[in-house]
Amino acid sequence: MSAYDGARLILLRHGETAWSRERRHTSRTDLPLTVHGERQAEAAGRLLSSLQLRRPLVHTSPRHRAVRTAELAGLTDIVIDDDLAEWDYGAYEGLTTPHIREAVPGWTIWTGEVPEGESANQVRARADRVLAAAVPALTDRDVVLVGHGHLSRVLIARWADFDVREGRRFAMSTGAATVLGYEHDTRTIHAHNLTPEGASL
Repeated sequence: MSAYDGARLILLRHGETAWSRERRHTSRTDLPLTVHGERQAEAAGRLLSSLQLRRPLVHTSPRHRAVRTAELAGLTDIVIDDDLAEWDYGAYEGLTTPHIREAVPGWTIWTGEVPEGESANQVRARADRVLAAAVPALTDRDVVLVGHGHLSRVLIARWADFDVREGRRFAMSTGAATVLGYEHDTRTIHAHNLTPEGASL
């Protein structure tokens, strides 16, 4: 029997903000949750409760929208982890992808450059540190990481031994959760983009 049998690493994206609703890139800008976002966070708490977490170790991004999501979801003993902050979008902060593409045709966060922001290699280093810190705890408890859309998708990709750019394959809704774990000692994705209604939107 592996020490990681039954181990679960759960990623929770924060609830909706005004900018996430408008699909604007949001990293350093510390927006509050909308009323709908608060309801999403509360509903996420019910989803997490249904998973019957084992003594969860909870780490969250320093951004208010993530911390508030964790609180509304009923998570306690929260540890702030700067490495869980969203990808730094630099000069593209607050812009939508269509807006950016007016100047840079075909741009995506996964394949393009981010002026004054973070490179894919920098984000990968942060994600790898987060995962390296989480793994030892998984031998006897669940770990919940509360953060952001793109950073969570990078964590999924890195967990599965993919390059950062493969995070593009894992769309993640606000207030949704992903469950990572092991099968026969191999890292795997047990469930992705879970919402309280059981839908992957």
